Amino acid sequence: MIKASVIGANGYTGLELLGILAAHKGTVVEHAVSVSNAGAPITDMYPSLTAYKGRAFEPLRIERIARDCDVVFSCLPHASSADICREFFDAGVKIIDLSADFRYDDIALYEKTYKVSHPCPELLKNAVYGLPELYRKKIGCASIVGNPGCYTTCSIIPLYPLVKEGIIDDENIIIDAKSGVSGAGKKTELAYLFSEVNENFKAYSVTTHRHTSEIEQELSKAAGRGVALSFTPHLLPVNRGILSTIHLKLTGDYSQNDIFDLYGEYYKDEPFVLIDKDKLPSLNAVKYGNYISIGFVADKRLKRLIVVSCLDNLIKGASGQAVQNMNIMFGKDETEGLLAMPKHL
Repeated sequence: MIKASVIGANGYTGLELLGILAAHKGTVVEHAVSVSNAGAPITDMYPSLTAYKGRAFEPLRIERIARDCDVVFSCLPHASSADICREFFDAGVKIIDLSADFRYDDIALYEKTYKVSHPCPELLKNAVYGLPELYRKKIGCASIVGNPGCYTTCSIIPLYPLVKEGIIDDENIIIDAKSGVSGAGKKTELAYLFSEVNENFKAYSVTTHRHTSEIEQELSKAAGRGVALSFTPHLLPVNRGILSTIHLKLTGDYSQNDIFDLYGEYYKDEPFVLIDKDKLPSLNAVKYGNYISIGFVADKRLKRLIVVSCLDNLIKGASGQAVQNMNIMFGKDETEGLLAMPKHL
């Protein structure tokens, strides 16, 4: 039995983690930590978490948590997460960090992107980028996993085979992405109020979004050289889900079947990657599930490829992927706790 704790359990990713772990046959949640809500009953904040009835959010007691647990999920903001993770690492506890603190190979790039100094750069050499479809073997041996962001997962998985095999011009990548409001976390800022989001649709952080550098980092590994791309996020008036429309220039006369076969070579054995040759996905195909769904259209007239990818930003884009990483780290069935079907409504 894996003994787990969730730090920052009061946020949306914490909510999803607690729900998934409650149904996970091989895991017990020892501590659900929320400094700002310590002592408050969990079901007062989230009545849906009936498995935790009678339990309260706990304060952060690192020594006790380290003594009781095999793995810690950190759902804290960047910079503040790494500082706490260092203490768990020193105590021999495995870490799955849902912030950006352990996702970057280059500390200077992290600090430039997030405009902070990394509190423990010496730990980066121990961290593995937690995208199972690319780094499963490394994750299995890792003591620290940097769980990827939602936009990045929705972009890297569909693009990686295309870049790796030189099917597309990697100097001409345009990602047009749309996310539900939960992607911003539990914020009370003006931009996320109901009256600002409902019946509205807008772009934000154009050319400056922080996930751009994370996507470029991983695609540069695939290309074997530096890749720069255009990433434009939008805010959808929905609770959850990400849909990315990716515009690409083909390097040759590739057909729909050619692209489908290439995706098959890379992802045919991946339990959470859905590839469809004949139709494009929508948010209703992935909400509440740990899946990424990919469709595409090869435009022979313009020698372009349009790829559409969808996932649930809170599941495959965060908490579900974190549990997938935990399963791999502890040698469990990778799909344990994660086979719930997406909900159309």
